[in-house]
Amino acid sequence: MPHLFSALELGPVTLPNRIAISPMCQYSAEDGSATDWHLQHLMQLAMTGAGLVVVEATAVERIGRITPPCLGLYSDANEAALARVLAAARKVAPAGARFGIQLAHAGRKASCHTPWEGGRPLTGGDAWQTVAPSAIAFAEGGPPPAALDEAGFERVTAAFRQAAERAVRLGFDAIELHNAHGYLLHSFLSPLSNQRTDAYGGSPDKRMRFPLEVARAVRAAVPRSVAVGARITGTDWAEGGLTPDDAVVHAAALKAAGFDYVCVSGGGAVPQMKIPLGPGYQVPMAAKVRAETGIATRAVGLIVEPAQAEAIVASGQADCVAMARAFLDNPRWVWHAAERLGGSIAYPPQYARVARSIWPGAAMARPGIAAA
Repeated sequence: MPHLFSALELGPVTLPNRIAISPMCQYSAEDGSATDWHLQHLMQLAMTGAGLVVVEATAVERIGRITPPCLGLYSDANEAALARVLAAARKVAPAGARFGIQLAHAGRKASCHTPWEGGRPLTGGDAWQTVAPSAIAFAEGGPPPAALDEAGFERVTAAFRQAAERAVRLGFDAIELHNAHGYLLHSFLSPLSNQRTDAYGGSPDKRMRFPLEVARAVRAAVPRSVAVGARITGTDWAEGGLTPDDAVVHAAALKAAGFDYVCVSGGGAVPQMKIPLGPGYQVPMAAKVRAETGIATRAVGLIVEPAQAEAIVASGQADCVAMARAFLDNPRWVWHAAERLGGSIAYPPQYARVARSIWPGAAMARPGIAAA
């Protein structure tokens, strides 16, 4: 059995394999509520055979959306709409597949047009006031956010806790916080965006204070039968920003707070970044976090080929690998990886006739595998 297709204990939750689908914003909700687009999208991802499917970054309050059509979990209507989608996805998922949700607040990167509309900040009556640790715009010339005050800290923490409670009611197996990509919690952690001089800024411990307050509030609201994790920043990819050493400290603090896993990503704190793109370019950061903290660690970032994914897990660089666009490009990635690596995967019975053991055309359609 390839390492990639072995089971993984993620805290209280067992994943049938070590392949995760990263959360991917769809910009297709209506006031935070999932639509028919989410229904087909998540049903398709559920059929992939991935051990964990993570629902896109989901705003914990209305002003925490990146764009007006971003998904949210801040109202009863949001919860009801997502319940419909999740129930449908579970019906088509293979036995043992798990579902997670990423809870997020866009902070100073909120109130924007969708990417296909240019991604620029909204203007006029469509815009809303964004929030951040400091009143520093994300991009030069952009609208400045309001620095969170004590009431703001309490409101945002309560919003994360309430969204987590909704996620538990919905039956998610894993709940993860978005502490990366320049959004609100990451913006507190990074010295590039947090220039406060009070108890929430300055030293690394002070910059970590608010994200850890949120983490503890969420952990306290979630029963131990549900896995809790976070996507964290391995580096800001910018001078003066966070480094892999900071990621180790952050991951260790989350582990002490009762978190079960982290996913190590990078960038997004500022527009000017120098990212050395290449296959698995962020994997070394995940390996460092895993080696120095012992927390279950997920690697992400240009992981594309099955042999590459297998090598990452087999060598102990990460416990799990996550992919996003690879699954948009090829929703059958897991099935094909199992064929190439000799793993075992359950097909939906309606689609089982495409298995290599049944369909002679598999070797023709997928060069590189032998006919059964």
